[in-house]
Amino acid sequence: MSSSTGTGKRKEIYKYEAPWTVYSMNWSVRPDKRFRLALGSFVEEYNNKVQVVSLDEDTSDFVVRSTFDHPYPTTKIMWIPDAKGVFPDLVATSGDYLRVWRVNENDTRLECLLNNNKNSDFCAPLTSFDWNEVDPNLLGTSSIDTTCTIWGLETGQVLGRVNLVSGHVKTQLIAHDKEVYDIAFSRAGGGRDMFASVGADGSVRMFDLRHLEHSTIIYEDPAHHPLLRLCWNKQDPNYLATMAMDSLEVIILDVRVPCTPVARLNNHRACVNGMAWAPHSSCHICTSADDHQALIWDIQQMPRVIEDPILAYTSDGEINQIQWASTQPDWIAICYNNCLEILRV
Repeated sequence: MSSSTGTGKRKEIYKYEAPWTVYSMNWSVRPDKRFRLALGSFVEEYNNKVQVVSLDEDTSDFVVRSTFDHPYPTTKIMWIPDAKGVFPDLVATSGDYLRVWRVNENDTRLECLLNNNKNSDFCAPLTSFDWNEVDPNLLGTSSIDTTCTIWGLETGQVLGRVNLVSGHVKTQLIAHDKEVYDIAFSRAGGGRDMFASVGADGSVRMFDLRHLEHSTIIYEDPAHHPLLRLCWNKQDPNYLATMAMDSLEVIILDVRVPCTPVARLNNHRACVNGMAWAPHSSCHICTSADDHQALIWDIQQMPRVIEDPILAYTSDGEINQIQWASTQPDWIAICYNNCLEILRV
């Protein structure tokens, strides 16, 4: 069930209503799948769902391409960052484990389940993960057991058989003193080796896969509030954004000036839940919160105070997820309650 507002072919908002509360969501990156997203349910018990939906631009309606079962809610969903369409059509989910799924025209099947505890089937729950854009054979997961794990994925063609995907642990490290809540790779140096993590100890830590014996603390929350999310600027790897639990603001950091935020985006009137940098601009970021608002900010005035957002959108519910489409930079997706909306910006 979906609706749209606007006239003619160029609508500004498209809406899809899922059969359950939507928790995680992300855009497909493939050039031939323009308006395709994956959505994960939030159901309190074990049995959850993931849907692949796409917008039919002729009818302005979302179509469900496939639905598959997922144990526990997905803490994050991400499509393989394959802008050229040369890898298999994969989507990954985190929850109790990291799972990689292959999406076919009418169904989705599990390709591999990655568990780094060789001694048992038990694995500490994964809070988040990131897929390396420079090298799509690398993924990193963050866990409540204080560790981050970097995975190598094998997506090569096996002669005489279908494309089989498998994975192995490249490295596992104790990243924080407490639970790790998010991990994100940086494009710094044009490479694939830098990543950062945030966690319950209130710190942002930066790592280099080539020198894992030490990390750099680039920010610590003054009151040691847990930091829930971090997000690298897509165009300028010197900048990243983070947010603390139950905070009304998003903090912008410059890795060249550690420990001191270069900007605080604090127009929200309730807890911030999400943030997404523009894929095409180094100075635009979108934030979303329980105040039903998605705000777009222009931060090029930094380090001068950023007073107000340049755009604001008010939804019908508390926005718990926001994603900016990397291949279509004029579209942002938000989730609230059981609704997905994509907005032209």
